[in-house]
Amino acid sequence: MIFLTALSLFWIMISASRGGQWGAWMPSSISAFEGTCVSIPCRFSFPDELRPAVVHGVWYFNSPYPKNYPPVVFKSRTQVVHESFQGRSRLLGDLGLRNCTLLLSNLSPELGGKYYFRGDLGGYNQYTFSEHSVLDIINTPNIVVPPEVMAGTEVEVSCMVPDNCPELHPELSWLGHEGLGEPTVLGRLREEEGTWVQVSLLHFVPTRETNGHRLGCQASFPNTTLQFEGYASLDIKYPPVIVEINSTVEAIEGSHVSLFCGADSNPPPLLTWMRDGTVLREAVAESLSLELDEVTPAEDGVYLCLAENTYGQDNRTVGLSVMYAPWKPTVNGTVVAVEGETVSILCSTQSNPDPILTIFKEKQILATVIYESELQLELPAVTPEDDGEYWCVAENQYGQRATAFNLSVEFAPVILLESHCAAARDTVQCLCVVKANPEPSVAFELPLRNVTVNETEREFVYSERSGLLLTSILTLRGQAQAPPRVICTSHNLYGTKSLELPFQGAHRLMWAKIGPVGAVVAFAILIAIVCYITQTRRKCRCLDGTLPTSHHRCPTFSAVFSCPSLVMWRATTLAGSHSISHSGFQKLQQLHIICGINKHSPVPSHTHLLLFLFLVLHTSALLTRN
Repeated sequence: MIFLTALSLFWIMISASRGGQWGAWMPSSISAFEGTCVSIPCRFSFPDELRPAVVHGVWYFNSPYPKNYPPVVFKSRTQVVHESFQGRSRLLGDLGLRNCTLLLSNLSPELGGKYYFRGDLGGYNQYTFSEHSVLDIINTPNIVVPPEVMAGTEVEVSCMVPDNCPELHPELSWLGHEGLGEPTVLGRLREEEGTWVQVSLLHFVPTRETNGHRLGCQASFPNTTLQFEGYASLDIKYPPVIVEINSTVEAIEGSHVSLFCGADSNPPPLLTWMRDGTVLREAVAESLSLELDEVTPAEDGVYLCLAENTYGQDNRTVGLSVMYAPWKPTVNGTVVAVEGETVSILCSTQSNPDPILTIFKEKQILATVIYESELQLELPAVTPEDDGEYWCVAENQYGQRATAFNLSVEFAPVILLESHCAAARDTVQCLCVVKANPEPSVAFELPLRNVTVNETEREFVYSERSGLLLTSILTLRGQAQAPPRVICTSHNLYGTKSLELPFQGAHRLMWAKIGPVGAVVAFAILIAIVCYITQTRRKCRCLDGTLPTSHHRCPTFSAVFSCPSLVMWRATTLAGSHSISHSGFQKLQQLHIICGINKHSPVPSHTHLLLFLFLVLHTSALLTRN
């Protein structure tokens, strides 16, 4: 806004015109409200040598050349004017004093345009000046706002209206200025080209809340109904402020997540979504969403929304927590240890939320933590019992994962008490059970014979390993009569252990010496005793199975051979043969049934005993011979 102090340019022009040149001065543009009037100031000059008795003048509208027949606004000679200007135009200046000021009244929009003045000194001394004035008919006050208004910085807004009508002067008032400040009226000021304006100022400190505020100015003319209003929307520049953003977001792995950020600023901000310094999305907008499909744990973290424009910036963060089941636990630490050492094993995993971690062995819980991602297992002074498979299990409400690991405890050999020797007929087997890690070597020593047999001699030694146990079996044949002393020796890199293996079951050795013949004899004697007890006072049956009575005699064969004779004959026959078959024993059994089972048998009890002893002795002799 430019305001100048009053300056008499008219006198400058008059001074210049005394040089004897044709010239004119008038404002290049002038404005006035519709329905009011306007005074267009005008001065002109002509050569001094021309001394006209009377000076006339003509005002044309929109053209300076008479041959074009432009509308005549005012003509001093004839007072004949164009119909549009009848009753509306008159000359305020004195042409003799070279003042050509024109007054136009009852302005209407069609009167807006260019106005030219032509000097008429008589005869050929006429001159149309190229200088002209453009009249603008307005109906709204002019509110002047600085091109840039920043929030927090005091600003001056002015309302300017033309005051070029000597008959009507406007009065100004502000509309919608409540809360902004009190206006200051400067009054009537002259502009650079000699026109006049009425000015009112409003000073205030704008805020972001006043951006877009509609501020108005009203011009009214006393004693008339003329009233004009003008409005301007305040364009307040201010830096971004993030006004909307997600709070912390929790999402299950694989789900969809939408992060929203909205900012208020003028001009609109450049919104950017970032994570760990990487730009994920950006746009010039008041709001911006970041869409994440099928989120993974890798997308868990803090996201930054940055809003910036020419006047500043703002940023906010939002945390995304991706919930997921534990990952397969990893085990770091000692997996091989020497007996007596301290073992430390670390089991770790990753999940959200943190899991329950448990380490167990053979369903026995050894250590556990709640809502931790790591679990330390300390085993002071490990023993062979600590050797084996362990499990680390991690679980939360979204799932469970487990990892198996083995702890190998290395120790010197231990020969278990179940190691022994045993005889079977003419064979001796020695069992040596060794517990050791790493796998030991095993040797059997026979000190009385100065012989050592190791496990590589497969003809005599069989070895089998199961876990930490190594079972070796030494087989010695032809040793039933004199069992040897056997010493088992086991060795690995942690030590050597020896044990003389004891012989188990003396009664077994006795049966081995007696042999199968003695066993048969003893069994036969036992049967004979049972027969003696149970067959007392039993009678004989005939060979056809009938019972002899006083009225019934046995058949001829039975009469010749009584039961004792028949049995003795059958036993003798069988004993004299070279072999006793299964059918032979069945025949003896049949005779025994015929002669011994019947309680009516007349044979005395001692006869049965002698008969069976005879049979057993002969049978044993035969078996021994075979």
